[in-house]
Amino acid sequence: MTRTRPLIGCSTYRRTLGDTQPIDMFGLMSTYTEAVGAAGGLPMLIPLGLTADELLALVQRLDGILLPGGGDIAPAEYGGDESDQTVRSIDPDRDALELWLARYAAANDVPLLAICRGIQVVNVALGGSLWEDIYQSMPGAIVHDYNSRNERDYLAHDVTVAPGSCLAGVLQTSDPIPVNSLHHQGIRRLATGLTTVATAPDGLIEAVELRDHPFALAVQWHPEAMLERVPLMRRLFRGFVQAAGG
Repeated sequence: MTRTRPLIGCSTYRRTLGDTQPIDMFGLMSTYTEAVGAAGGLPMLIPLGLTADELLALVQRLDGILLPGGGDIAPAEYGGDESDQTVRSIDPDRDALELWLARYAAANDVPLLAICRGIQVVNVALGGSLWEDIYQSMPGAIVHDYNSRNERDYLAHDVTVAPGSCLAGVLQTSDPIPVNSLHHQGIRRLATGLTTVATAPDGLIEAVELRDHPFALAVQWHPEAMLERVPLMRRLFRGFVQAAGG
């Protein structure tokens, strides 16, 4: 009998197409689902707009949850500056879905991997706050937003990994590791219950873990875009899928 592959729920984002008769599409970059699949998981997309009952019925069938990158979280969710003009691409439906998923995973010991926007979602969901724009607001910040290069595997800087952390164990190293950097926001006040396990050269939090949880890891970089250039990033997905498989 073939062993069942762990079912990994991946949240989606909205794209509106058309002008005269616009329609919404929910999707996700294929690099996420390919990374999950290559690690032995079975990815499933979670659409926006489900009722509370539908969402609960769905997540109870999942073995793990992945929160991907994307646009900004509404500042109202973390007591931020709602007038900040650098905040962009807010989708209240996506905020509601992912904040719920993060809290559900935390409360029910569901294996969780959160990426870029995902680390910010986890922090906000558990009571933390964000820099609305790192470069404008965080003292001594380096550039973290390399989207204009259109090279998602561009290695922008190293991160320092905490020895003895789950992250170090999964990556099988606590040496500094090179990462890409595709974000303009980041963690400002760390939520209670989270532990910082990696930082950038300017001190920005680059990875966190949820204490007393079997596997809840969130990173600020995009490992799914680095699998060829930095192969050890494949270990993140393997560790996550293995945790989801019990």
